[in-house]
Amino acid sequence: MSSDATSARVLLISANREEINMPAWPLGLACVADAALKAGHDVRVLDLIKSHDSRAGLEHAIGGFRPEVIGISVRNIDDQQMQDTAFFLDDVRNIIAQCRDLSAAPIVLGGAGYSIFPESSLMYVGADLGLPGEGEAVFPQLVSRIKSGSDLQGPYLLHRTGFTPSGKRAFIDNMDDYPLPDIDKMGLSEYGRGEFWMPVQTRRGCTMECSYCSTPEIEGTRLRKRSPGEVVRWLGRCADAGISRFYFVDNTFNLPRNYALEVCRAIVRAGLGITWRCIIYPWKMDGKLAEEMARAGCVEVSIGSESGSGGILRSMNKRFTIEDVRQTSDLMAAHGIRRMGFLMLGGPGESIVSVEESLRFADSLNLESVKVTIGIRIYPHTEVARRAVEEGIVAPYDDLLIPRFYMEPGLEGPVRDMVEKWKSSRPGWIV
Repeated sequence: MSSDATSARVLLISANREEINMPAWPLGLACVADAALKAGHDVRVLDLIKSHDSRAGLEHAIGGFRPEVIGISVRNIDDQQMQDTAFFLDDVRNIIAQCRDLSAAPIVLGGAGYSIFPESSLMYVGADLGLPGEGEAVFPQLVSRIKSGSDLQGPYLLHRTGFTPSGKRAFIDNMDDYPLPDIDKMGLSEYGRGEFWMPVQTRRGCTMECSYCSTPEIEGTRLRKRSPGEVVRWLGRCADAGISRFYFVDNTFNLPRNYALEVCRAIVRAGLGITWRCIIYPWKMDGKLAEEMARAGCVEVSIGSESGSGGILRSMNKRFTIEDVRQTSDLMAAHGIRRMGFLMLGGPGESIVSVEESLRFADSLNLESVKVTIGIRIYPHTEVARRAVEEGIVAPYDDLLIPRFYMEPGLEGPVRDMVEKWKSSRPGWIV
């Protein structure tokens, strides 16, 4: 039983069952669970990643625990693939319906995917409340207010009925106020030790303003960092628990450069013996940082160039040049770090000439792997969305929850044919 008038039994559910690139341990949900535990709530977590029968898992989790609040994390809305798009919210809606069959507890939505479409996804899946943005600070407070019967109006809270959404998102000012989660209280058994890479996030927010990106809706545009020492202490606890491979999910691991250097040097000093991968923004990369990354255990980077055409890079509002991408790739290779490249083809200004330019450029880098996406998922409040409205691709009132894609007219067929032919002799290319 709960110990006082404001502490409650909370069931947190990771609704994600897709393994688009790899099994994704629910780091964000774990952070919220840790914060709720520290606030005095009785918290259980149900991760549905490997579940083929969500009903059985929910019956087990709800039956003996009798939660007073149920939180559901929505990681992805869809798979971002223009052809044969997989839409995930129908599964979330089914999970919520099953929760309602088993419990009268209010259902609260959160998560990265939810935060992009807070109003429309809340209505689509039929949950009671939603908390867009970072939930560590506000979710424990919301649970206490639900338990005590207090007024549920608030600046970050959305209601399915009764109140007008504020549109605000909760962002944490000091990341060290909410440390990375205690993994002892979070299940890892479903992930094994084989291909699993433990996610870790050292900073949130992105200032790059890429024309197509949804990150500002999820994390905001103000960069906030964890102390390198706190990050390394958490990595050490994971290493003590037998986890040796990590994935830094920061949007731009190498920026700011001095912070990235501090993190790498702290890992080296701690002697953790770990290996890791990360995402690189190919700008302001230098040999010293590449060297320190390799010394700290970096074995693979994702180089987010998205195009090999200078004109398309400018239309995407990228701050780097083709030469920057090549320099970054060469530095990684020189230090024995594997490289995955990314191409996004078909966006504003694209042509057959620029597509071929991108393919030839990516090929010239001799990358270990290249992932090619055809068509750009249109997200709210982006430059691509504004362009799509201007060109009549989407209506001004379209909330974009149901996946819509930008593709320059007449290009899809020819681009698919070109890419399929191109990749047939390049086994490391993924379309």
